[in-house]
Amino acid sequence: MTAFQRVVVLGSTGSIGESTLDVIARHPERLAVHALSAYSRMGRLAEQAQASGAAVVVVPDDGARQKFIAAWAGSRPMPEIRVGAQALADTAAEPGCDSVMAAIVGAAGLPAALAAARSGKRVLLANKEALVAAGSLFMRAIRDNGAELLPIDSEHNAIFQCLPKGGKAVAPDAPAPGVRRLLLTASGGPFRGRDLEDLHDVTPAQACAHPNWSMGRKISVDSATMLNKGLEVIEAHWLFAMPADRIEVVVHPQSVVHSMVEYNDGSVLAQLGQPDMRTPIAYGLGFPERLESGVGPLDLTRLGRLDFEKPDFARFPCLALSFAALRSGQAACVVLNAANEVAVEAFLAGRLPYTWIARVIEASLEWQARQASVTLNSLDAVLALDAAARAYAGNLGLA
Repeated sequence: MTAFQRVVVLGSTGSIGESTLDVIARHPERLAVHALSAYSRMGRLAEQAQASGAAVVVVPDDGARQKFIAAWAGSRPMPEIRVGAQALADTAAEPGCDSVMAAIVGAAGLPAALAAARSGKRVLLANKEALVAAGSLFMRAIRDNGAELLPIDSEHNAIFQCLPKGGKAVAPDAPAPGVRRLLLTASGGPFRGRDLEDLHDVTPAQACAHPNWSMGRKISVDSATMLNKGLEVIEAHWLFAMPADRIEVVVHPQSVVHSMVEYNDGSVLAQLGQPDMRTPIAYGLGFPERLESGVGPLDLTRLGRLDFEKPDFARFPCLALSFAALRSGQAACVVLNAANEVAVEAFLAGRLPYTWIARVIEASLEWQARQASVTLNSLDAVLALDAAARAYAGNLGLA
């Protein structure tokens, strides 16, 4: 049996964090919460800390700290409250925890995820930016410090389950032997069948109405544009040491086949299940054993059919831009992610049409291609390029 684990949940009030706490609560004999973090929902963070018995909470500033204190109620002693980005990284690295669920959305989650890797933790990675913006840095930290890396995105978790691994977590420096291709599935989001000329008028509410998954607003928009899938392609490159030309995306509207691995002998192994993030979370927490997750059985007879089709790059230009960024190099991937975050924020605020998200990303990538080459061998270098890209994207008439 896997040893008892004390877990830090970074981004506990988001959908991944909520699902993680649900799985942990099902296994008190082997899992416990050490620390939680949140950015804005202090009332919910207080409820989670009370229910889980967390020893520590991390909040962004003194204002959030006061809101947490005001929201605290119940019989348990109040947890230690830590404040700021450095406290977040320190908590992810401290000896009091064994596993870190890295579920903070965006580049803000990168320093803490990297700190967990450098301290040799079991890192349950649900933050895309750690690999998209700092893939070589992050994977080197995993290998050099004896950390365990377990992918939590449903697609990468599915690939991990289908690869030959011999009971080891992810840290390859070459593709797994015998593997021909990785096939990442994508639902196609809410606009898979919508007329192209109608996309310009898409509203934030429509973009956030994912047909299969329950996610936050930013990730829901990324799913609608398929930029989310593009980031997953970049992640798959780093997680599995796989070249871009051996990673493909397949649109699968039912979201039942979570991804596939094709071998040289023609075999294709797929991982299937309900579209519920508790499955990959439980797999990561329990690995190499399998824990009960609370997810119900999959009834294939009720589904009746499973459909697959090629992605339409005219409908999903963000996916094409992601492949281009991966082929261009790490700097382009940093800019791709930063520009997208700026553009999606502007779209959700009503300051940018939906179809302009891809235009902002494309213009930012063109800007990056004109810059002098940079060496991204430190977190400071990555964050500096990220900040410059955000500044450029933010000045593209988004206000």
